[in-house]
Amino acid sequence: MGKIKRRWEIDKNWQLLFPILGAVLVMLTAYMISRRFLHLFNLNNTYFEWPFTIGISIGLYFLMVRFFLWCFKKLEGKWKVDQKWEMIAIFIVFAVTGSVSGKLAGPVAEWIGFYKESMSGWIYWPVRILLIFPLYQILLVGFGWIFGQYGFFWNFEKKMLKRMGLGFLIP
Repeated sequence: MGKIKRRWEIDKNWQLLFPILGAVLVMLTAYMISRRFLHLFNLNNTYFEWPFTIGISIGLYFLMVRFFLWCFKKLEGKWKVDQKWEMIAIFIVFAVTGSVSGKLAGPVAEWIGFYKESMSGWIYWPVRILLIFPLYQILLVGFGWIFGQYGFFWNFEKKMLKRMGLGFLIP
């Protein structure tokens, strides 16, 4: 545990939540992807189901962890954070925000009257994708606040909107 605390610059025990949560979420993602592969190769309800799922999950887990550690090294100097564990929190916020905004776009599209069944896909899908953008912006700052990274995400949001020519939206 001491090695993890030193590596991620953890001062207080509650900060261990972020490396543990990050590892669990990567594990869950690897499992979900391996289950998709299982169905893709029609190995569901066979003798190979669990060995395949466990093997692919472990392999994907280690690949994703290595990829994320590489990303941390690349972004470490670019993102201004006080401690390394905050980078894990930032990655978790990006992941959760992207997933939630993608899931919420469908119900929001239906709420404003765009139904997948009654309209052309050429209209429905661009509208749904366009709805993701404002949802993402709002949720990014909200989840950033929940995970204790409000300052980082508020500055990130302002910078992004200015680059897109939408800086007038910022008070």
